[in-house]
Amino acid sequence: MRVEIGELSLNIEVSGPEDGAPVVFAHALGTNLHLWDAVLPHLPEGLRLIRYDLRGHGGSDVPKGPYAMGALVRDAERLLDALKVQDAVFVGISIGGLIAQGLAVKRLDQVRALVLSNTAAKIGVRSVWDKRIAEVREKGMEALVAPTMERWFAPGFRKTEEAKRWGQSILDTSLEGYLGCAAAIAGTDFYTPTSGLRLACLGIAGGYDGSTPPDLVQETLGVIPGAQFHLMRRSGHLPPVDAPEDYAAILSQFLTEIAHVRRDPNPHDHLPMLNAPHHGHHHHHDHSHGEHDDG
Repeated sequence: MRVEIGELSLNIEVSGPEDGAPVVFAHALGTNLHLWDAVLPHLPEGLRLIRYDLRGHGGSDVPKGPYAMGALVRDAERLLDALKVQDAVFVGISIGGLIAQGLAVKRLDQVRALVLSNTAAKIGVRSVWDKRIAEVREKGMEALVAPTMERWFAPGFRKTEEAKRWGQSILDTSLEGYLGCAAAIAGTDFYTPTSGLRLACLGIAGGYDGSTPPDLVQETLGVIPGAQFHLMRRSGHLPPVDAPEDYAAILSQFLTEIAHVRRDPNPHDHLPMLNAPHHGHHHHHDHSHGEHDDG
């Protein structure tokens, strides 16, 4: 389905009841909304699940680049306004996680909680992105596939059909769209605005992630008080692809904890937690800290 947002048209997919609690998903650079396909069937019922292709990706329009991160955040903002979405849980992976942070800072009415997956407040340094952009301009998207697969997936997973499918997704992404979004990442440092956020937040990292290693993800979560951190040791940069059921379980638990899911039959189950949010967050923060220290 297509949604017009200003001068741009985005390709989106929405499932679940119209009045369900909204969960919005923003994918990684060089992928598309199908990144989440294997996760959705394992999420709690009754949610309104909204996925979209970023500008320059999948079935969305490809405006002329380079893009600014502010424009990508505005795309998400206009999309949610068009769909009349408020109080969503916004799940962003990689560049999608940058968009999530920017949107939460700008529109707290739209975002009640964040899931920052395999992302950071600042991803990489400009010199590295500039070098990659120059290389792709010179050699084309093919040059990206092998090095990207190494950063994205654990060695054992790289040989699978599923991994190859995401290698193909890079080739299927428009050059202009990929480079436009790469330029947006290169120019983004959200440490200061993100450190002002006060909302429920779950961070997810992959032990084999070569793009946003666990320490980088955890550093960003460290600036958001009470944020939880979950390390998926055997996953790479795209756990919705290499471990979709585990990823869905982590996400489902978070949605239940923040009461974003209707928990029948006893509606009083989560009242104590609502009355004492600090206790809940504090406990999880300690736990995640210990888990990371295990190595």
